[in-house]
Amino acid sequence: MKHIFFVEDDLSLINGLSFAIKKQGYELTIARTSVEAEQLWTNGNYDLVILDVTLPDGSGFDLCRKIRASSKVPIMFLTAADEETDIIMGLDIGGDDYMTKPFKLAVFLSRINALLRRSENFNQEQAETELQSNGIQIQLLKQKVIKNGTPLDLTASEYKLLCLFMENPNIILSPEQILSKLWDCDEKYIDNNTLTVYIRRLRTKVEDNPADPQKIVTVRRMGYKWNTTG
Repeated sequence: MKHIFFVEDDLSLINGLSFAIKKQGYELTIARTSVEAEQLWTNGNYDLVILDVTLPDGSGFDLCRKIRASSKVPIMFLTAADEETDIIMGLDIGGDDYMTKPFKLAVFLSRINALLRRSENFNQEQAETELQSNGIQIQLLKQKVIKNGTPLDLTASEYKLLCLFMENPNIILSPEQILSKLWDCDEKYIDNNTLTVYIRRLRTKVEDNPADPQKIVTVRRMGYKWNTTG
């Protein structure tokens, strides 16, 4: 049975969603404050975390950072904080999905199922513990990236994007393919323009000359590819 950790302070929302989540066959643990969440996270083993951003004693963003320091568990933000900057921050620090209130219950449950399914498939596919090419090494179990012997400081979104590229060397990936692989968020916020920003950020860290990228190359009118053929 999959175990979901739900951090939310709105009691009416907790009561409504708890029934729906359990009806899907999932076990559920609930925390209503940051302090309670940190205590339960230490003691628990969860398959998915759902975080509100605004909590009585802290921020869901801070909780996300702490969880990401030790775990790859899927994280969904479920919050009324619907500013574009909030959504981008949530994804950048390690969120896998971001839903804003109000929302439709069927869509919420569908996204939970998709995140759990994707996580299970990802774990099955990551039997290898390392990806390496073009002077870049990814230590998958440690979520550590090294370039020519020097560790790189990547955001969670940059890390996922780099993994996707290196898992598909010399294959052209369309923007739509990349977005569908990495994010489930509303395309209003996560679109081609946002992807361009992430590509540019990643190039500044992995390319020897970001102004003339040789690793992450743009294929005109088609997308991007991780180039290992020169």
